[in-house]
Amino acid sequence: MKNTISSILFAVAIVIASIVLGNAIMNRNRPQGTINVTGLGESNFTSDLVVWEGNFSRESIDLKSAYADLEKDKKAVTDYLITKGIPVEKLIFNAVNTSSNYDQNYANDGRYLGQTFKGYTLSQSLKIESKEVEKLEKISREITELLNQGIAFYSQSPRYYYTELESLKLEMIAKATEDARIRAERIAENSKGDLGDLISANMGIFQITGQNSGEDYSWGGTFNTADKNKTASITMKLIFEVD
Repeated sequence: MKNTISSILFAVAIVIASIVLGNAIMNRNRPQGTINVTGLGESNFTSDLVVWEGNFSRESIDLKSAYADLEKDKKAVTDYLITKGIPVEKLIFNAVNTSSNYDQNYANDGRYLGQTFKGYTLSQSLKIESKEVEKLEKISREITELLNQGIAFYSQSPRYYYTELESLKLEMIAKATEDARIRAERIAENSKGDLGDLISANMGIFQITGQNSGEDYSWGGTFNTADKNKTASITMKLIFEVD
């Protein structure tokens, strides 16, 4: 009888131990409760650096003549910009680019008859970087005044940059992180839980768009240089434990 009772008790103990061990393994493998949130950091700013480029060219059947005319144009462009308040050391002229021009000749029946040399085209580009944004903007609009001197100067649109971008990015990361934490706290509060430790934090894509431009965001990041007034944004994806 005692042996039977002992056997029964031993069997019950085995069953209980199995249940306890099974629950322990299940709980160990069960993921903890988490909250996934995305915070946004945004900042409007005005560019403090402008880059402006343009180019001018001359054509001639004679290479020396074309080069001499281009040198005269370069001096006229330099003098013009100096009178507008641009220091000569700010003027960055690139090397002269030379290309040969040809007419393509065809017979009446469409047969190709070769080409005829027309002359040379010499061109030179100019680049200016300045923190005097408004001044350079004005010059880029008025540069067509050189047409009155017979200089065909082609002006590109100014490009706008911000020299304190790294500091701004750090500030926005802090804003995005705080925004994400606030969202997580509210979710935890509404679900009657307590926000636990931060498990992971991942920074999203840094974007710079023109203010009120309706510009689309890009998966690889947008970096607007066309607008002086811009909006920078970044996201932070945080995962918290929930107690």
